[in-house]
Amino acid sequence: MWSLLTGYFNFSKKERIGIFTIVALIFIFIALPFFFKYFIKKEPSDSTEFQKEIAQLRIDSSMKKIFRTEDDYYGDYTVSYNKSGSNNQPILFSFDPNSASEKDWIKLGIKARTAKTIQKYISKGGKFYKPEDLKKIWGLSDKDAARLIPFVVIKKESKEFTHFENPIKENAKETNKYRVDKIDINAADTSAFISLPGIGNKLSKRIIAFREKLGGFYSIEQVGETYLLPDSTFQKIKKYLILENKSIKKININLASVDEMKSHPYIRYNIANAIFQYRQQHGNYNSLEELKKIMSINDDFYNKAFPYLSID
Repeated sequence: MWSLLTGYFNFSKKERIGIFTIVALIFIFIALPFFFKYFIKKEPSDSTEFQKEIAQLRIDSSMKKIFRTEDDYYGDYTVSYNKSGSNNQPILFSFDPNSASEKDWIKLGIKARTAKTIQKYISKGGKFYKPEDLKKIWGLSDKDAARLIPFVVIKKESKEFTHFENPIKENAKETNKYRVDKIDINAADTSAFISLPGIGNKLSKRIIAFREKLGGFYSIEQVGETYLLPDSTFQKIKKYLILENKSIKKININLASVDEMKSHPYIRYNIANAIFQYRQQHGNYNSLEELKKIMSINDDFYNKAFPYLSID
């Protein structure tokens, strides 16, 4: 047996040299890729042109996009509405179904058609006497009713006067109860806003935070854009609001960066970037009218943001 094996594995000198040579070459070829990095030097690549092309693509894409609807300018401070008339993310807040406006119902996540049905019901003398009455609304699903019932607050109607009560005195009490001084929306602090009917600590802070983000109000209507401020509440306090201090903080579009511009509630990133890139290509703006040359800037945005922009 041993002689048989030695007969198979007995090689001549040339054969042994050949075997060792083949084995050595195999190991060399296996190890060779690990040494490539020491012999082949990578030429440094210039990414400047690539970065320019990326910047141009961003400009082109921002120019082709149609700017969002008016409500989208406000960022986190407003609710945006889709084409069907209902808000993308329902906002739940305490409300009286007997006095809630159509816009309030839509903010709560109710379809525009159903909101109109409710308003017609109210206008014809219909009333809600308890939260569960929401289930009787035609077009309102049980799921929506169950979601809204915990937030329903129905105000009790004032009782009729008996012969022991003096109607004139009662009316005087009601008048004094809601009598508040008018406040300047650009100068008022939280305590001044809290004095208004329906405005609590949180809403007063939101109004002031929105004012600071804007750089000041230039219109009383802007107060109604405050995040989570119901339109019904704004309509109640509107008569107590005045605008005497009209000074507002402006953004210099010839100096501001993209981040500085997009921090404003009315200016989205794509608009800020388009304004910046246009300035880089054409130089400083000579007038605010030049902004209309940018395709993604429409009249709605221009008219709304114009008071907050400057060129010097």
